[in-house]
Amino acid sequence: MKTKKIKTIALIAHDNKKSAMVNWALKNKETLEKYALCGTGTTAKLVAEATDLPVKRYLSGPLGGDQQIGAKVAEGKIDIVIFFWDPLESQPHDPDVKALLRIAVVYDIPIATNKATADYVIHSAFLEN
Repeated sequence: MKTKKIKTIALIAHDNKKSAMVNWALKNKETLEKYALCGTGTTAKLVAEATDLPVKRYLSGPLGGDQQIGAKVAEGKIDIVIFFWDPLESQPHDPDVKALLRIAVVYDIPIATNKATADYVIHSAFLEN
């Protein structure tokens, strides 16, 4: 009998979207607890504190966290990225953000960049496969 690999979901949010990410995680806590969770710096900390779920913390996005998540995607260790990004706010680490989006596309993993898409992804029948 083959054991089923637990999928890993990365949670990332720009500063103006962190409260939306926390609210989304609270709303979806029952689903999220079935998966391994990780995230960048403050986002991981806030989600873990709000939900009492274990969330592996990487560096803050501007300090290399986006690159760390991208590397884990390339290694096949992250299966889904939920990234509430703020397209209206200039980010000092914008090249890292674009690199993360690019690597998710290259490795063909779901990357949700807003709440609507995150809801579709997290409740998809494909998530269970």
